[in-house]
Amino acid sequence: MDAPRTDRLRLRPWTVADAGLQRRLWAERDPRVPAHRRISDDGHPTIAELEERLGAYEHTPAPGLLVIEALATATPIGYCGLVPNSVGVPAEPELAYEFLREHHGRGYATEAARAVVDQAASIGYTHLASTVRAWNTLSLRVLEKLGFVDTGAREVDPVHGDTLLLRLRLR
Repeated sequence: MDAPRTDRLRLRPWTVADAGLQRRLWAERDPRVPAHRRISDDGHPTIAELEERLGAYEHTPAPGLLVIEALATATPIGYCGLVPNSVGVPAEPELAYEFLREHHGRGYATEAARAVVDQAASIGYTHLASTVRAWNTLSLRVLEKLGFVDTGAREVDPVHGDTLLLRLRLR
């Protein structure tokens, strides 16, 4: 299946050469994100470690996570796609996305996520999930625009902020 494309964005599979983009995303993460998902004080993950991870990355559940490039510049600006469900519903993959801060506020997350949601429906998924920290109002707004509904389920975390579970019915 071809990777999705929109009027402004190209979504494509990761390559080892995207380790620099991935490291920039890790470095820009909000300090409220758990430490194991940010660059550590001793500099891990390194570019080499990320290259190794990307070399072994499998795009499951389909289409997996995809690099987002702005068509006008062919510059990678983030990622969007599907990841295995972290809340225990294997047939219901999770939508995930992240963009470099300099590209926030341009509608790219909604545009890329809409393309992934449409592809997920064409693949045959009936539902998607998304987990997001309660403080992440930008992501919550994107998910609302896509039609995701807050299930009321919460993972309470007084250190990093509660995680909310949202779901989208595709059919």
